[in-house]
Amino acid sequence: MRLSDMIEEFIKELWVKDEAEVELKRNELAQYFRCAPSQINYVLSTRFTPDHGYAIESHRGGGGFIRIIRLQHEDADHLTYLLSERVGEAITAQEARVICLQLAEQGTITRQEAELMHAAIGPQALSVPIPESLKAAIRAKTLRSMLLSIAQQA
Repeated sequence: MRLSDMIEEFIKELWVKDEAEVELKRNELAQYFRCAPSQINYVLSTRFTPDHGYAIESHRGGGGFIRIIRLQHEDADHLTYLLSERVGEAITAQEARVICLQLAEQGTITRQEAELMHAAIGPQALSVPIPESLKAAIRAKTLRSMLLSIAQQA
């Protein structure tokens, strides 16, 4: 397992069930993992974004800390956001995977459903000799169709 994956999992394990936020100190976390604080910054800026369902507050100084807030979206509102703004005319496999996993983490779908969705739009499913831009467009249309189905059932 890569260091960034371990840091992400560690942070996610800090949450108590139904808790909306967690606070941590960047330097203490860097010392714990024996890495540079910039590695912690990388994980925070790539794994804890609004697209992943999180917001970050950073307070600098002697008692400085980082607060990670789990965004609480109503399922319908979040699905509407995904359909209208997040999934455009094209989407990468990685972006689509993040959306699927986020829906599972929020309880909108099961983890198994997220994996099935990703399997249908992932690199294996679209491993045909066509331009990447066309694959991204097909992936977006397929993901939008799945999200609409989820929204109708919600």
